[in-house]
Amino acid sequence: MSMDDINEVIRNRRSVFPVQYNEKAVSKAFIKTLLENANHAPTHRLTQPWRFKVLQGDAKDRLGVFLSDTYTDITVNEDFSPFKHKKIKGKCTSASAIIIICMQRDPKERIPEWEEVASTAMAVQNMWLTCTANDIGCYWSSPKLIEYMGDFFDFEEGERCLGIFYLGNYDKVEERVSKRDPIEDKVQWL
Repeated sequence: MSMDDINEVIRNRRSVFPVQYNEKAVSKAFIKTLLENANHAPTHRLTQPWRFKVLQGDAKDRLGVFLSDTYTDITVNEDFSPFKHKKIKGKCTSASAIIIICMQRDPKERIPEWEEVASTAMAVQNMWLTCTANDIGCYWSSPKLIEYMGDFFDFEEGERCLGIFYLGNYDKVEERVSKRDPIEDKVQWL
């Protein structure tokens, strides 16, 4: 693999949202590869804090019902949006698979928690780049609803949800330009 290949994958990484997914399923073999690549993220003291829960078929539909019902339960009447309620459920049904991104805190707390969050985020970046390289759509969402995931899953002690990773095949659309300010505005050379 050349530096140009790596640059292309990194610079073409984009969010592809569930509404853009088509009916073609993402294979279980691809999901296993995706998770194996996640497993090779950097990890201080080898805590390997990333944990994943893969939902397909009826399981992702049940999650959609749970999330939309939870949205209803926690939303004050005047703030409730039927559109948002439907959209929450629709994201789950539109996705070919959903991966719940979790972090397992080191029980001995040998390193700062932010490092374990960062390791988990790097695992997700590996997943995102794997999707990009294979033309699979994906999107990491971290809505307020993730605070309630313990009511849907049986988390281990010290485990918590950091987000929802939606996966799906999509029909190519026109290229989107990266919206990044120049790196020169963010670097000091000393």
